[in-house]
Amino acid sequence: MISPLQLPRPCGLKNMRKSILALLLFSGLAISEAQVKPPVPHGPVPTENQLKWQQMEFYAFIHLSLNTYTDKSWGFGNEDAKIFNPTKLDAREWVRVCKDAGMTGVIIVAKHHCGFCLWPSKYTDYSVKNSPWENGKGDVVRDVANACKEYGLKFGVYLSPWDRNRADYGKPEYITYFRNQLTELLTNYGPVFETWFDGANGGTGYYGGANQERKIDPKTYYDWPTTYALVRKLQPGIVIWNDGGDRADLRWVGTEAGFAGATNWSTLNGKGDVNWNGRQFGKEDGDAWVPPEVNTSIRPEWFYHPSEDGKTKTVSQLVETYYNSVGRNATLLLNFPIMPDGTIHPDDAKNALEMGKVIKQTFALNLARNAHIEASNTRGGSPLFAPGNVVKENSDAYWATDDDVHTGSLTIDLDEPTVFNRFLIQETIRFGQRVKSFMVEAFVRGNWQEIARGTTIGYKRILRFPSVTATKVRVTITDAKASPVISKIGLYNAPLMLDAPTITRNQAGKISIKSDDVGPVFYYTLNGGTPTPSSPRFTGPVTTDGKVEVRAIGYDPATGRTSAMADENFDICRKDWRILDAPGDAARAILDGDPTTAWKQDKNKVLPVDLVIDLGSEKILTGFKYTPDQGQRKPGVIADYEFYVSSDNVSWRLADKGEFSNIKNNRVSQIKKFTPIKGRYFKLRALRNTDHNNDVGYADVDVITD
Repeated sequence: MISPLQLPRPCGLKNMRKSILALLLFSGLAISEAQVKPPVPHGPVPTENQLKWQQMEFYAFIHLSLNTYTDKSWGFGNEDAKIFNPTKLDAREWVRVCKDAGMTGVIIVAKHHCGFCLWPSKYTDYSVKNSPWENGKGDVVRDVANACKEYGLKFGVYLSPWDRNRADYGKPEYITYFRNQLTELLTNYGPVFETWFDGANGGTGYYGGANQERKIDPKTYYDWPTTYALVRKLQPGIVIWNDGGDRADLRWVGTEAGFAGATNWSTLNGKGDVNWNGRQFGKEDGDAWVPPEVNTSIRPEWFYHPSEDGKTKTVSQLVETYYNSVGRNATLLLNFPIMPDGTIHPDDAKNALEMGKVIKQTFALNLARNAHIEASNTRGGSPLFAPGNVVKENSDAYWATDDDVHTGSLTIDLDEPTVFNRFLIQETIRFGQRVKSFMVEAFVRGNWQEIARGTTIGYKRILRFPSVTATKVRVTITDAKASPVISKIGLYNAPLMLDAPTITRNQAGKISIKSDDVGPVFYYTLNGGTPTPSSPRFTGPVTTDGKVEVRAIGYDPATGRTSAMADENFDICRKDWRILDAPGDAARAILDGDPTTAWKQDKNKVLPVDLVIDLGSEKILTGFKYTPDQGQRKPGVIADYEFYVSSDNVSWRLADKGEFSNIKNNRVSQIKKFTPIKGRYFKLRALRNTDHNNDVGYADVDVITD
């Protein structure tokens, strides 16, 4: 037995505790590993491939095809292969940007719905081998695979099951073609970590000149079980993403906006359809492990469109996306639309790199790394499952409770006042996803204060809150399906993102101020004055009536830094407005003050179509403002218009007519002024939209009064 005199000399209470534990271990008093068994897995658990995939956390999509040259979202399949000529293409540049942004892999869109192949497939002429790029000798897929190998990133492929070019699509022989191409991609380019099968299947297409609509049943047509078996045979280490047919290894989250549900189970039922709720939140009682992947683009669309220059997600928006994906038990698949010359747009690269820098800086130092941690219960009292395991870096150790204990707490003693605004927690998911809810408290000036709550944890959960200075932190598992098994806990102090705040006013006249980060304090004025930290502080919606100019700044209390100023002018309050001839409440989206919500006219109406609004009382109108739908699917952006005013909704006077200049390429609010005219009703008539069809959409409509 080792003598107590041989133990390290204690230096403070923490070292004394460590010395006592060491004495117990060496003296044989501690319970041995053989006496206390690890937890038994509860419910579905990840495969080894799924576990390795989840640990990747953040990786890239690359979209480049004929759509890049036609300015389309989906190619019809009849585009000429000769338009493909990315003269400056350098896959090493793409992959280098991804690596420097903190990404761990790249998935190349090898074939999109148009059927054009970025590799010289021997099964079709519709590929790079018949393009002028590299004199028909190039292979984009190989270039990306080689660059990934050089930079140490994992390589993945996207192959669209839908092919609008193939004459045999919809027939049994197409499945042979599809699997032949899949075999090429999975055997000729080295290890593949993920294969992506898009959920878009069947519809109109060129189909070898047939120019028709073909419908298929995605559950049966592709015979997914046989296709999956082929994939796993060719690439044993792969995971499969698919939103149609039989359940794959990964699931879509039901949106391309960049977020998973705040409650997010990694389990689904192995059979049956998955609705939107299942995609977003998973199923708590699911019988199969199908974790979520968040796919979103750094720009509004997947392929490059010149009209989206200037619409790259800001660094704050990208960081927000990270917290709402990786921070919610998902992975993040971020897309780069490649420009026609074959390069990543400088704005896209710059913001992605800055995003990676912010995330790396935020999580570089765990402020709890040296803390003493006590648990309300430890499995069998064994040091093998001790609470201190949760702050060990690069370790497979974890804290666990006894099997019959489904709640419990960890108290983290920081020894001195510590400032933090992020809380990270992870479960050891190889034992299943167990935690249903938890709470985080901070010991501030002698009292425990709740600072955050969460529901599911899974692989990783990150909570954000305004900065707290505390000497202790307590996390309590308030509900779980089985005994908690926690692998990591972290406290971090993230730098605040101080972009100019967003100011909105709803139909009731209430002003809201917010930003993409959690933590900034907002100060504002309502008279056009310059806001400072001495101005009124925004604590909740501010009720206004009539015309008002709102200015606001974000402020970091910890550093004294302020953001750029936001400035918004609002006209008369819209609380008494009524939209006529629009059934239901959906149309009220155009009056809610939120540019991200929109309403579309009845799709059966043919242009010209009218939007008629009752102002509630007569006003002297001098102009109006139109904000088009910001969505990407059939936005119905008005190009040519007429604007009428009436006092009785019977006799109408034309106040203005014209066009919204360049609104297709720059979908921002446009203001039109005209000679003052009195009226209670106005009519915005859409004469033509930017896509030359009958879709008409509105995100916001307002008037300017005298």
